[in-house]
Amino acid sequence: MSVESEGAEPAPKAVVSNKVTVMLKPTANAPILKQKNYIVERSRHVGWISNFLKKQIQAEPDDQVFLYINQCFCPSPDQEVGALFDLYESGKKLVLHYCLTPAWG
Repeated sequence: MSVESEGAEPAPKAVVSNKVTVMLKPTANAPILKQKNYIVERSRHVGWISNFLKKQIQAEPDDQVFLYINQCFCPSPDQEVGALFDLYESGKKLVLHYCLTPAWG
């Protein structure tokens, strides 16, 4: 799996530039994750994060996970994490709020 814990040993500098830190924050009725920061490859899509998150919170296969940027809009599932990070990073992290029911936007 290409998701690494933020506390892991740093990778060589060339590899780190291909990854970004994503912070997953629960909203509304969403379960809280034990770990909230993940290092993800820039080329991964938002849909991949959604599927990863569903596994982490042990959601049912038919459950839907809603992801929000800046607590106001949902990124498209086919958008790359790296592009979103470049536009919306905050404190060197891409902050994504997640919930199981629509919350904003």
